[in-house]
Amino acid sequence: MGKSLENTDADFNQIFLLIKEAKNRVYAKANKELVLLYFNVGKVVSEKVNTGNWGDKTVQELADFIASKQPELTGFNRRGLYRMKQFYETYSDPVIVSSVMTQLQIVENRINSVSQTESKKVNKFKKVSTALTQIQHTDNQVLEFLSTVLTKIQWSSHLHILNKTKTTEEKTFYIFLAISQRLTVRELERQLNTSTFERTLLSDKIVSSVSTKLPQNIFRDPYIFEFLTLPDGHSEKDFEKAITLNLQKFILEVGKGFTYMGHQYRLQVGNRDYYTDLLFYHRDLQCLVLFELKIQEFEPEFLGKLNFYLEALDRDVKRPNENASIGILLCKGKDTEVVEYALARNTSPAIIAEYQTKLIDKKLLVEKLHQLAELLNKEIER
Repeated sequence: MGKSLENTDADFNQIFLLIKEAKNRVYAKANKELVLLYFNVGKVVSEKVNTGNWGDKTVQELADFIASKQPELTGFNRRGLYRMKQFYETYSDPVIVSSVMTQLQIVENRINSVSQTESKKVNKFKKVSTALTQIQHTDNQVLEFLSTVLTKIQWSSHLHILNKTKTTEEKTFYIFLAISQRLTVRELERQLNTSTFERTLLSDKIVSSVSTKLPQNIFRDPYIFEFLTLPDGHSEKDFEKAITLNLQKFILEVGKGFTYMGHQYRLQVGNRDYYTDLLFYHRDLQCLVLFELKIQEFEPEFLGKLNFYLEALDRDVKRPNENASIGILLCKGKDTEVVEYALARNTSPAIIAEYQTKLIDKKLLVEKLHQLAELLNKEIER
């Protein structure tokens, strides 16, 4: 009887999965048609306005006309029509399209260089980026880019990208992020609000300056944990507990490629037990990633303990087909010069990153990028 119930549950789950997959396909098709519609409407409005045939009054009359014909239709008011115009004009420029495709290919190459065996998620996006690089520079290039890439993102997500980014590089970054990590509108909005592009770029510059062993475009500095409600004078134990209680949000911040393996993960070396803070596995990098938490500014001795844990992980936990483990020290603050000295002779893949519990002003991150670029230029000149 019990076995029969188990078989019935399995059948029910199979049917439910079929329903869910069908709904997802219908939604994807509907979103594709919607994005194509808005692009084409934006094209007409753009051409009419830019040639002087239409003014602001005519756009408003169009909005009123659509409302009179189909009152229940939303999104076609004056503001919505101008958004469609902006969407078309942004992604119909062949220079921008070509640049976006090039950037997407660079991102793919970076990920592919990390591991010889790619994860399913990378392979899935590879189909997109490979198709892009094969597009010839013809009159249909923009339309192919539209149907191949832009239709994979929800319209509301497009609006956030258009309104909150300025450069082509930013747009490319968030387009890739939205597709590869299957971000919801709310998740993408958070990534934009926390300046993920600037933080990733800052981290890439730091990583490339201290190590060639670490992949770019994966890690960030600083990390933003505005969702943690930490008491004043909190301990490292409080910090760890707050993260484990907000794992979903933590993983969204560090990246969806991370799979949680546990906290206070036990490592036995000799006759002693050691306990790490937070252990993850990264599906794309195919390696263990250890987060060690420090509620104070970085000190060089922190690195020795981290390296000890990484060695133990590689010897006793890592599987033969996996890459070397990576360690991330999350500190309340750090002196860049101290970090540079500490990592100069370090042989293990390690990152020292700051964490913040409040949103950072985007201008401060841009300023920090400029300062780091100047520092690196001075080092090169030496």
